Amino acid sequence: MNTAGKLSAYGAALALVAGGAWAAGTAVGPFPAMSAPSGHGDMPGGEVAGHGDTHSGTVAETDLPGGLASSMAGYTLAPTDTTQATGTTEPFSFRILGPDGNTVTGFDIEHDKRMHLIVVRRDTAGFQHLHPEMAADGTWTVPLNLPEAGSYRVFTDFVPAGAASTTLGTDIAAGGAFEPRTFAPSRVSEVDGYQVRLDGELVPGQASPVRLTVTKDGVPVTDLQPYLSAYGHLVSLRTGDLAYLHVHPEGAPGDGRTAPGPQIDFVAEVPTAGNYRLFLDFQHNGAVRTAEFTVDTVDTVDTVDTVDTVDDATPATGHDTGSGHAGH
Repeated sequence: MNTAGKLSAYGAALALVAGGAWAAGTAVGPFPAMSAPSGHGDMPGGEVAGHGDTHSGTVAETDLPGGLASSMAGYTLAPTDTTQATGTTEPFSFRILGPDGNTVTGFDIEHDKRMHLIVVRRDTAGFQHLHPEMAADGTWTVPLNLPEAGSYRVFTDFVPAGAASTTLGTDIAAGGAFEPRTFAPSRVSEVDGYQVRLDGELVPGQASPVRLTVTKDGVPVTDLQPYLSAYGHLVSLRTGDLAYLHVHPEGAPGDGRTAPGPQIDFVAEVPTAGNYRLFLDFQHNGAVRTAEFTVDTVDTVDTVDTVDTVDDATPATGHDTGSGHAGH
């Protein structure tokens, strides 16, 4: 169906989606620039080299966190279409345009992939982490299913060949009656028989150690499988405008120091005070699952190591993404 046909079919329904409730996607600034975290020898096991990197797609000429703009550092996210039918799987395609206006076809591999696509509804429901495939002309395509109506934010996380890591964002809409959700603070997530606990505090503008602990039916999981060259993959989104923060754990599989669970240690740096939604992808028994958390920042912490604290908050419900993680 062409764009005009879709707009005709969903015009009335999209009026519900496109209302002012989700206009918070426009960046509200200024935001403080984020600095790269240093090693954290105070984390259990000491400083570990490997995937201890934190990035939000922030570039030198702007203070905007990643994902708030569709154009940044000369690169532009250009989707083929910005509407999609609800509850059906359709190809979602896009291109990345370079500073010269031409389609970019050269990308460096980062965390096993040349392109990471994050899709989440504006109320932070329906998180998906996908890996599109690129055609020779630079068009990226991935099967996408938006199960519920609403306005969705799409993030492209990539490294142009020879350039810096970049995160761009745009909105797409799935037509229908929109029922927004709210998420209570939670540091424990239940997904497919697994329980994942989040320990540690997020301090704005500081490198914050956090720990995720994975158990299944009350038994620690000690044989997590590598996913994107790590034992876990963490994305944080600031509620309201969905500022994007992408974090990888300390250490890497096969480095001789990083155990395959039950604990996964991260260092995260959130740009401002506020409420954040965190999404952990982890792989076990051949399937990738996503645990979800809702956390408020704190002004300061009394001790450097806060990852041993336990929060008995009501468990949140994660989701088994299984084959939904395209490209792995």
